[in-house]
Amino acid sequence: MKRARTSRTPRAYDRFGGGAGANRSGGQRHSKGSGNRQAGRAVQGEFAPPKTVTPALPAVGSFADLAMPERLLATLGHEGVTVPFPIQAATLPNSLAGRDVLGRGRTGSGKTLAFGLALLARTAGRRAEPRQPLALVLVPTRELAQQVTDALTPYARSVSLRLATVVGGMSIGRQAGALRSGAEVVVATPGRLKDLIDRGDCRLDGVGITVLDEADQMADMGFLPQVTALLDQVRPDGQRMLFSATLDRNVDLLVRRYLTDPVVHSVDPSSGAVTTMEHHVLHVHDTDKHRTTTEIAARDGRVIMFLDTKHAVDRLTKHLLSSGVRAAALHGGKSQPQRTRTLAQFKSGQVTVLVATNVAARGIHVDNLDLVVNVDPPSDHKDYLHRGGRTARAGESGSVVTLVTPDQRRGMSRLMASAGITPRIAQVRSGEVELSRITGAQAPSGVPVVVPAPGVERPRGESSSSQGRRGRRGHAGQGRPVGEAERRRTQRRTGFGAAA
Repeated sequence: MKRARTSRTPRAYDRFGGGAGANRSGGQRHSKGSGNRQAGRAVQGEFAPPKTVTPALPAVGSFADLAMPERLLATLGHEGVTVPFPIQAATLPNSLAGRDVLGRGRTGSGKTLAFGLALLARTAGRRAEPRQPLALVLVPTRELAQQVTDALTPYARSVSLRLATVVGGMSIGRQAGALRSGAEVVVATPGRLKDLIDRGDCRLDGVGITVLDEADQMADMGFLPQVTALLDQVRPDGQRMLFSATLDRNVDLLVRRYLTDPVVHSVDPSSGAVTTMEHHVLHVHDTDKHRTTTEIAARDGRVIMFLDTKHAVDRLTKHLLSSGVRAAALHGGKSQPQRTRTLAQFKSGQVTVLVATNVAARGIHVDNLDLVVNVDPPSDHKDYLHRGGRTARAGESGSVVTLVTPDQRRGMSRLMASAGITPRIAQVRSGEVELSRITGAQAPSGVPVVVPAPGVERPRGESSSSQGRRGRRGHAGQGRPVGEAERRRTQRRTGFGAAA
């Protein structure tokens, strides 16, 4: 199934010669010539998808029409996946044939199986040497890495392929052990994978299939230098697939440098808006915003509420619990085991309100989540789209509600215009019928509730005594005031996370 391909290096010279290429890869691809001008246009202009030289294969209507191992097809049936989503139908014929693929589809559109089935089908039957994976999926966040791993695990097992998840916040020793034992497919965040390579626990020169998932967020989070350094280590003649909800100039750089003659598929508008999602901008008074938020949180059914800072998340979570709402906080200040267990509580219904920073804006899939609330409006339209992408997934319906105070109205109007969305706008107050109609808001019980703590897992290799010493100091060595540390310890004992 593997296709013949010329070396990527001359193409990279042509596209990114001179200083532009050197700046991104530490000088590994430095060259002179007219490539400088083209690189300059890529940086300065809007995204222009590369033209496909080789005609793309047509989309399929059924998984049975694809050249995949029978065991993969059988597992699709067992998992209840019967009809391919548009991005799967469009990209799989080409990715299974070994073509480079550039796929744009909003989050929840089925991108994971779009690249995952091809990756597994083309790797099936091979066995990786210790520390030398055969396929790599790079993702921006730990949550997305776990989601991809969970989604692909039954299919990988069906064709006897071993998966390893490599992310920060978890035991690096255990991950190194998985790589030493041999794993055909690695799902990784860039930073932790680099750490394992630096330790000598992983090599990428045997990787023949590389996937960049949510490439735009990797660029937004500043991972481009790490991503390009990793891509420079995989096989130059290998297959590359890049999937993203949005395609901007930073993604353009990756596409033009690392994808050869890619098949380009865009199955959703560039704005990411979908017809099954409703967008509401609710104008609220500053003095009434807190109560309005509480009533929305007390609705029947689950909701994710986004705020800008960890401090604000913890403060709202504490307030909701004291008001009788089963809420939990999710942000970067939580350990990975805590974050994983909090998400499990939310998915099971033990927690009905997930109060989060943007850490949850990507990589989290919860079935039947019909409401996302921006308590704090996002900073740009891309953040809005990815926050909203937690609802109305896979054809389901859902609403995104943004609470806007008078001083935020002008900025929110610009943001929605940039996102290509015309929202429904309403002036609301707590206790009003209109607020309840749009969001299901209702008065909370007022009876404090206790949600079992998600738990704290001590990192391997750390003794209980050292953890106790660090706990007693309240992380004072990291610059937190002792008084704040005491309040945080009190909250940890109640299981509600850190207090504001």
